[in-house]
Amino acid sequence: MIKRELWLRKIRPFYESELIKVLIGMRRAGKSVILSQIQEEIKASGVDEEHILFLNFEDLKFSSIQDEMALYDYVQERLKDKKKYYLFFDEIQNVRNFEKALNSFRSVNNVSIFITGSNAKLLSGELATLLSGRYVSFKVMPFTFKEACEIQNISSPDDKALMDYLKWGGMPQRFAIADEESRKIFLSDLFDSIILKDIISRFKVKNVELLERIVKYLAATSSQIFSASSINKFFKNEGHECSKETLYNYLSYVVSSCVMNKAGRYDVAGRKSLATLEKYYLSDNGFASLFSQKFDIGAMLENVVYNELIARGHMVKVGILSDSEIDFVVDEGESRFYIQVAYLMPDEKTADREFGIYKKLKDNYPKYVISADHFDLSRDGIIHKNIVDWLMENR
Repeated sequence: MIKRELWLRKIRPFYESELIKVLIGMRRAGKSVILSQIQEEIKASGVDEEHILFLNFEDLKFSSIQDEMALYDYVQERLKDKKKYYLFFDEIQNVRNFEKALNSFRSVNNVSIFITGSNAKLLSGELATLLSGRYVSFKVMPFTFKEACEIQNISSPDDKALMDYLKWGGMPQRFAIADEESRKIFLSDLFDSIILKDIISRFKVKNVELLERIVKYLAATSSQIFSASSINKFFKNEGHECSKETLYNYLSYVVSSCVMNKAGRYDVAGRKSLATLEKYYLSDNGFASLFSQKFDIGAMLENVVYNELIARGHMVKVGILSDSEIDFVVDEGESRFYIQVAYLMPDEKTADREFGIYKKLKDNYPKYVISADHFDLSRDGIIHKNIVDWLMENR
């Protein structure tokens, strides 16, 4: 397994901190591996194994730990001295009221705490209230394109490597599977387990068929503007009724499972966020191949760019400018940059369309067009980058 330096680099400054380190991400995206790699680095710094405690709450070994008191008792029995202990809790959302135990450990003991969860709502409710200002969170994504190349020993990736990543995504386990049919089975089983364990069971979903239809619809139309009215009309034509309230509830469940991310829209001219017509992006491109009859390279490229930006730690929105759309508005504190994504620009008309979106922008923030073209098409201060080169950049 490769070292996930992109995330380790972000977490290292907090190894000794009393802040609780929270790793959130989709099931099987690599959170447990990152925890293991953190443990190895802590051991290498001279900490003995007796002061490192690891509990995986999807392991039957720890199935008796159901609530905060059982967790508290188990850990306290193993804290033998005043030296610092490093506590690792994997998939901690399986323990009821776990945040109360964490708050006690943090307040009373000399500990550094690391937790993972497969549900974005881990950071809401009690955790946010009890531990407000006492945790730092990291969103873990499947392998980036650069990591995918590293695990496959590809030092100079080409368009073939890109197409493989666009189609099959970056779930770590899929790289050990050679044939396409087995990859589909793996991704399908993983997707089903996310729906079953992280949505249906957790949120007590009653209309399972409707949930599955919504998820499959989103997966098949990833990177497109979402409209509650249009999806309601689509389901109605298929003979299924769905209220807007139910629809938005189910959408929130899907996002909380980390299988998809929601990008809000931003009115660039009015400098304000918009409340409707969001876009949804798959956390891993591979899932699209399960539900889409047509392989839309442009949509998949956009999805990959979005995920890469999230992996790099950016805040990303879809830009709206008059009657036009800028694929991504990326804020960086007081600054920002813009990205437009295209598959290929084979002629001047296509290039004018992709670069022309920026003509209406009057600010001086950096502007990029990213595509699979191998020639530098930069113009008028707008920077063009090849998608493979951009994905392989050091960051």
